[in-house]
Amino acid sequence: MIENHRRGPDPGLVTAARAGDGRALEQLVSDCLPLVYNIVGRALNGHADVDDVVQETLLRMVRGLPKLRDPSAFRSWLVAITIRQVRNRESLRATDRDRRARLEDAEVLADPDLDFAGLTILRLGLTEQRREIAEATRWLDPDDQELLSLWWLEETGELERAELAGALGLSDRHAAVRVQRMKKQMEVARCVVRGLGADPRCARLDEIAAPWDGTPGSLWRKRFARHIRDCGECAGLERGLLPMDRLLSGLPLVAVPAGLDPARVLAHITATPGTPGTPGTAGTSGTSGAPRGRHGHAGRRARRARRAVSRQVVVGGSAAVAVVAVAALVAARLTAGPSAPVAQAAPRPSAPVAVASPSPTHSPSPSPSRSARPSASPSRSVKPTHSPRTVAPVQVASSARKGVGVWSFNGVSQALAASGASWYYTWNTQHQGVTTPGSASFVPMAWGAASVTDASLAQARAQGPYLLGFNEPDMAQQSNMTVEQALELWPKLMGAGKVLGSPAVAYGADTAGGWLDRFMSGAKAKGYRVDFIALHWYGGDFRTPQAVQQLTSYLASVYERYHKPIWLTEYALIDFSQGTRFPSAQQQADFVTASAKALDALPYLQRYAWFGLGADPSKPSSGLFTDGTAATAAGRAFQAAR
Repeated sequence: MIENHRRGPDPGLVTAARAGDGRALEQLVSDCLPLVYNIVGRALNGHADVDDVVQETLLRMVRGLPKLRDPSAFRSWLVAITIRQVRNRESLRATDRDRRARLEDAEVLADPDLDFAGLTILRLGLTEQRREIAEATRWLDPDDQELLSLWWLEETGELERAELAGALGLSDRHAAVRVQRMKKQMEVARCVVRGLGADPRCARLDEIAAPWDGTPGSLWRKRFARHIRDCGECAGLERGLLPMDRLLSGLPLVAVPAGLDPARVLAHITATPGTPGTPGTAGTSGTSGAPRGRHGHAGRRARRARRAVSRQVVVGGSAAVAVVAVAALVAARLTAGPSAPVAQAAPRPSAPVAVASPSPTHSPSPSPSRSARPSASPSRSVKPTHSPRTVAPVQVASSARKGVGVWSFNGVSQALAASGASWYYTWNTQHQGVTTPGSASFVPMAWGAASVTDASLAQARAQGPYLLGFNEPDMAQQSNMTVEQALELWPKLMGAGKVLGSPAVAYGADTAGGWLDRFMSGAKAKGYRVDFIALHWYGGDFRTPQAVQQLTSYLASVYERYHKPIWLTEYALIDFSQGTRFPSAQQQADFVTASAKALDALPYLQRYAWFGLGADPSKPSSGLFTDGTAATAAGRAFQAAR
């Protein structure tokens, strides 16, 4: 079994959410959504009710949060709630089936090729035995599918055995017995899959399967298994089967659909977004007065939306990663209607902003020169430039992950409010000269060694729950720190009591023996805390599909090395291989749109920040706004990205 690398959200974050901190609650929902989605989706095998069960789970989590006594027990508590909702759904569905006509049942069932197993087989191009495993899951009883969803997450390091047992209401010993029984059923199901898929198939097995309608189920599993056990021709189907744990641990987590935006989910499950314990006016079914997702026009719209998004594929790592979008939470309602207007908060104290610079693209080639990099100087004042063309207004979309790097320019606060970013940073422990809009939060950064002072850390403590570590310590033009210097100062950053991000290296975060690898090894040896990985990426290939693939591949490699959540705190398309070269405005905008979709589909990618908010109207850049109201093509794409 893979070592568990998920210890649950920081207790401080849970405590803040429990106390009514709206941003903390949104982050908590964002962090736990992949876990809930995978448990429910696999337990229900992608049925159309997944969206309702996930929504009900989140609703009960929000309502019950004020009663949670031990914040460190949040994950175990959440898993137990999730399993309880899966069981409630099975009970209600069984009763519902007895009352409904067969035709109506057929209308609401999910398409067979849209379940978790089918799309995993189709999209991931699995090896033969992994394909058989995925198909075999369809043959399990509901109780075993529920247990498999938990055990699979245990094998991939997402859950601990105590959490699995607690969710089932069993002792560790009894849970172990249940797991062994489930695994035996899976071995039987694998033989059934092999027998039915044999070419040529056993003639007697063909006769038995003649009246079978092709739908996997426990009754037919038993019939086929009985024949396979007693048939001389089918004997030996179990030969060469690899252990199931080895095969399942190689499958990636199913990515949460990009449409599952925690901010908008919260708006639908609470009357006052961010206030735990207050039930929403929509109850468990969404908008008041609308029919539930499984019935009526809203249900049909949700199913159409589910089918539309379920065929998206994001390329990441060395293989295609399926975005198994089984259902958005009441999909039609969450994607309808304009975003709420953005309100601005009162101004806060300002001070000079640390200069931030882009980093080279992740590439096996030698690091390009960065002497001619674009400047993000806080002292430069950009004059407003108005285009004579009329640009159609963009419907601004919100996303808890979407952020931006910010430095001072004319209209910076207005541009930030209009951008749709839910968070931002200034490479400093203060947001100097920037008014934080009500829709966004500020994240402080300890830029370098000179930032580790009592005054700076006090400023960081006064902000939200997060703190970013050093900025590009592997670059001479940036914080320029040795691994030893960073480790020596790290306990002071830990002492700020924040959810702490690693130093953000310019490149090579996935390289064995690289700067970040040596820092993480040193931190582990010393028992230092690093809660998430921060990193930068700049792409020199301006073709959108290739750039997105290179970015997601890099992120997948970094996650595979450290098994920690990732924040992508700087990224854009800029080629530093021969001086500094930018793509066309349309190429940059296309990349913004495509990369946002890809990043939102990665369960381990918690946040991303575009570089950056400001743009010089007189020359090419990756910026989003030339002043407070004039958005670039990339800026309009960023506004619309969700």
